[in-house]
Amino acid sequence: MRKGFKITAILLVAALFGALLAACGKNGGGKVDVGVVLPTKDEQRWVQDEQRFREALDDTKYNVEILFSQGSSAKEKENVETLINKGIKVLIICPPDGDAAAAAVEAAKKEGITVIAYDRLITNTDAVDYYVTFDSVAVGAAQAQYLVDHMKGGGQPLYLYAGAASDNNAFLFFEGAWKVLQPKIADGSLKIANSSEAEALKDKAELTREEMSRIIGQITTNWDPNEAKNKAQTHLTAASDDLKGDVLILGPNDHTARAIADVFAADSAVTSYVVTGQDADKASVEYILDGKQSMTVFKDVRTLVKDAMNLAVDILEGKTPTTTGSYHNGKIDVKAKQTDVIVVDQSNIKKELFDSGYYDESEFN
Repeated sequence: MRKGFKITAILLVAALFGALLAACGKNGGGKVDVGVVLPTKDEQRWVQDEQRFREALDDTKYNVEILFSQGSSAKEKENVETLINKGIKVLIICPPDGDAAAAAVEAAKKEGITVIAYDRLITNTDAVDYYVTFDSVAVGAAQAQYLVDHMKGGGQPLYLYAGAASDNNAFLFFEGAWKVLQPKIADGSLKIANSSEAEALKDKAELTREEMSRIIGQITTNWDPNEAKNKAQTHLTAASDDLKGDVLILGPNDHTARAIADVFAADSAVTSYVVTGQDADKASVEYILDGKQSMTVFKDVRTLVKDAMNLAVDILEGKTPTTTGSYHNGKIDVKAKQTDVIVVDQSNIKKELFDSGYYDESEFN
C-alpha cells in the first residue's frame, strides 16, 4: 500500500508540475514575448480587458504576461522592469497617468522593446511606437449624428453635456459632436438650451481648445451621475416652456446618460427625449430595451484587444503594422490603430450585443 501510495504521489506531483509548465508557456513563468501592463484590477473595465487578453492568447504562439499597476506609477515602473527582465520584445501598456508612464516606457525603449500604448496615450516622450485606441472623435460624432437623424427641426431644444474637463477624451468626444451638431445649430434647426458659451459660438465650425474648455466648464458632469442629475435638474428648472417639449440630449456616457434621462423623464413638460450614451453598460442595455435611453456607442473591448495583439504579432514577426492615423503626444506623432465603434439602439441591440456573444441575452428582462 505504501509503495502504491508513493507512486501515486509522484505521479500527482509530476502532473501538477507539467500543468504549471504549460501555464507558464502562456502567462509568463519563464521567457515572455509580450508584456501587458494594465492600470488597476479594482475596476470592472480592466478586469474585462484582462479576460479578453487571455482569450486572445489562444490565437497566438507567443508567451504573454499580464500585470496590474493598481493606480500607481511606481508599481507600473516596477512591472515594466519585471517584464524587461523576462525578455519581452513588445510592451502593451495602459497607464494610470500618461505623463508619469514616460519613465517606464523609456526604460523599455532602451532595451530595444517596442512600446504600444493601449487605450490611453503616453505623453511627452518619444519612447512610444504605437497607440491602439477607440477613435474618441468618432464616438462624439456618432452620438451627435444619432441626434441629428432623430431631430424634428424648427429650433428643437438641444441640451449639451460633457465628461470631465480634466479628461482629454472629453474634449475629443465634444470635438466630434460639435462638428456634426454645429451646422444644425447655426441654421436654426436646433437651439442650445443650457450653455450660453455654446450659444455664443454657434456660428463657429471649429473650436479652439480654450473655447471648448469654456463650454465644457458649463456642461461638465465630471463623469459623475450625481453631478449629471443635479445639473440636469438645474437646467430644466431654469428652462422656459419653449425649451422643453420634444428635446434632444447629448449624454456623454452611459453612467451619466441614465441619470440625465431620469430627470428629463420626470418633467411633465418634456414630451419626449432622445439621449445618447457610450460604453454599452449592462444597466444602459436595460434602459435601451425599456425605452429609457435612446442609444449607446458600443466600444468592443474584444476588438481593441485583438488589434493590440495583432500589432504585437506583426512586430514579433518582423512585419510593419498597419495603422490608421496618428496622435501627437506632446513630443512626437504616435502612429495609431483606431478601433471602430458601433452605434447600438433597439433596432440592432440583439445583433451587436447578444448574438455577438458580448452579453448573454438571458441576463436581461
